[in-house]
Amino acid sequence: MRVVLAEDLFLLRDGLVRLLQAYDFEIAAAVETGPELSRALAELDPDVAVVDVRLPPTNTDEGLQCALEARRRKPGLPVLVLSQHVEQLYARELLADGSGGVGYLLKDRVFDADQFVDSVRRVAAGGTAMDPQVIQQLLSRRAADDQPLARLTPRETEVLELMAQGRSNAAIAERLVVTERAIAKHTANIFAKLGLEVSDDDNRRVLAVLAYLDHGR
Repeated sequence: MRVVLAEDLFLLRDGLVRLLQAYDFEIAAAVETGPELSRALAELDPDVAVVDVRLPPTNTDEGLQCALEARRRKPGLPVLVLSQHVEQLYARELLADGSGGVGYLLKDRVFDADQFVDSVRRVAAGGTAMDPQVIQQLLSRRAADDQPLARLTPRETEVLELMAQGRSNAAIAERLVVTERAIAKHTANIFAKLGLEVSDDDNRRVLAVLAYLDHGR
């Protein structure tokens, strides 16, 4: 699996390169600026891009904007964005096209190698990997003025957060130490309360929930 990596801090960039190579990823390019990232994404056609939100020369959201532009040129290009802090606006921009293959993680998650690598693979496969803190903030922002979300039970809200991270029913059941059948029941209740069509496709259902949380219906 070929990766384009964009991170301006040398030590972190070098560490990510070594980590991904240890898990048999091929590093097609490891760059530190927005213009370099744009060229790499246009010329190398990677399987997934791992991108810091803030890159030189602007050090604002240049990494994110380069990734979004690359996805406009190649719809569905898998992109995993790394950020120092939760920025709801960045998460909304990344999710806006609803085509999947996106992730948004805080940089702290990088230190859990297995979790980080799983997120890269999930995004590369067209799935979604959202940081739990991002999901919590999206839920909190919408729950204040959204009656369907307010109808969810605490357990259903917990299941929804894990679904939105991209976890399957089996993974959620293992995490919450309950049966997969119980999670299926919670999932059906969640979709019914949100007015969403039930689907066995994990990626479609997560994207539908995220789209609902972000844009409303």
